[in-house]
Amino acid sequence: MDAAAVRERAADLPAEPGVYQFQDGDTTLYVGKAVDLRARVRSYADPRSGRIRGMVDRADGIDFAVTDTETQALLLEANLIKRLQPRFNVRLKDDKSYPLVQFTDHPVPRIEVTRDPEEGATAFGPYTNKGRVETVVKAVRETYGLRGCSNHKYSDRDRPCLDYEMGLCTAPCTGEIDPETYREDVTAARRFFEGETGALADPIRREMEAAAEREEFERAANLRDRLAAVEAFHGGGSEAVAGRPSAETTDVLAAAVEGGSPRVARLHSERGQLVDRSRHRLDAPTGEDGTAADTPAAVLGAFLTQYYTERDLPDVVLLAERPPDEDVIDWLAREGVDVRVPGAGREAKLVDLALKNARRRGGRDDELGALADRLGIDRPDRIEGFDVSHAQGTAVVGSDVCFVDGSAETADYRRKKLPERNDDYANMRALIRWRATRAVEDEDDRPDPDLLLIDGGEGQLAAARDALAETGWDVPVVALAKAEETVITPDGPRDWPDDAPELHLLQRVRDEAHRFAVQYHQTVRDEVSTVLDDVPGVGPETRRRLLRRFGSVGSVRDASVEDLTDVDGVGQKTARTIAERL
Repeated sequence: MDAAAVRERAADLPAEPGVYQFQDGDTTLYVGKAVDLRARVRSYADPRSGRIRGMVDRADGIDFAVTDTETQALLLEANLIKRLQPRFNVRLKDDKSYPLVQFTDHPVPRIEVTRDPEEGATAFGPYTNKGRVETVVKAVRETYGLRGCSNHKYSDRDRPCLDYEMGLCTAPCTGEIDPETYREDVTAARRFFEGETGALADPIRREMEAAAEREEFERAANLRDRLAAVEAFHGGGSEAVAGRPSAETTDVLAAAVEGGSPRVARLHSERGQLVDRSRHRLDAPTGEDGTAADTPAAVLGAFLTQYYTERDLPDVVLLAERPPDEDVIDWLAREGVDVRVPGAGREAKLVDLALKNARRRGGRDDELGALADRLGIDRPDRIEGFDVSHAQGTAVVGSDVCFVDGSAETADYRRKKLPERNDDYANMRALIRWRATRAVEDEDDRPDPDLLLIDGGEGQLAAARDALAETGWDVPVVALAKAEETVITPDGPRDWPDDAPELHLLQRVRDEAHRFAVQYHQTVRDEVSTVLDDVPGVGPETRRRLLRRFGSVGSVRDASVEDLTDVDGVGQKTARTIAERL
């Protein structure tokens, strides 16, 4: 776009807060926020840097979204940067998007918390505190009975599900409520998210007072806590305010930009004691010489808004440099965070320590750097591990665990039920195909990993590579065989020293994938209807105990009466009945 095209487009924009996107066809090149969209976009007619001028020249359109407040614009900008990964923005590699609340585009809409709204859905947010959002959504469902199930589970039901029994849904699926009345409840719930706090707070307050009159004090206390969350939801703006621990907490942040790879070091202290430290790598646009074009101060500004997702904000943030974007500082101040750039004393020494950590480069003493060297790949800050578990082809499940910077990121764990078959290679192929397809079709709300680790040997690795080739998902993949602890690569097996830190890292990921798969397999196995259901005297709990003890119905069938009576709840009579029936 030339200067005239930018000015012409800017004239069509409202003079309101919001977010703008420079587009090259369907690709987003840059995302920015503005207090006044019209004035901010007009300024791009005369870019201040060669990098921004190059971005504007490539763009063929400008999209925008209006927000209610400057704070919402700040959070929506961070959300879009993490989701769209525009090449001209600084991007934190190991983080997630801010949560939204959506009402789906369905004749009977459902409500849910999501980071990736469906097409046509009405979405509210973004919000900074996922826990509070989930509390409020549950309160909405209890008050108005809105469904939270998928369209697949909603269709073709002949009786209400457990949510109806728990008072979370009015069961429009089976006609317990007529569609018109249900849509009126949806409209009332939307009014709350549009800013009308009383639409939800008033009915909760009435129920709390009624519970107190009935002397149901525990119920009244729960409703009181829920009411506090609801009333705070719109406080100080139109987004939830992140909670904070009662004791003073401090985060110390410093950034280094070297060799085109910005890094931020974070030190975390509680009650004056350092309790945690971490380093984070960011992607940043590069200049003509190949080095990162953004300064450490700009990197810190991008990190602040993108990092504090689903995290408690500290009481104090100490920075090595003040970010150039004052909106970031203003946002933290409104959230009650004291932001300082210390010049001397103990706080300045902490900032110096963080700066040393940020400048430290990964090497052979760093397990992630060593792993990258061993495999000849980029530093794998984000690793996903996969395993399959089943019992002779029944209750087949797969696990997908995630490690970021060498530590488990449990919020990004996923699991999958697979078709029942006694074929480890086919099961692994199906699991990786599922993960790859979700990534390629942009259905997964997590960033792509830097490395996939398969629990198994050459056969499992080959199956995983087949799935990657079939879907076109280009991610490095290796396997780790249990017997000899041998790393299997596409180029063949590798024997690494037993004390190699990079091997220990892969073992941690592999063992966690195995644990998570086995845990889910046991859950699914216990849920499966079996012939034990038809045995008199065997209820759901006894059935679970039998399957946990013996592993399968076949093993229960082979067990003696004496072995059966070793299971809690199984007496001689029941044991004989089981033996006769099976």
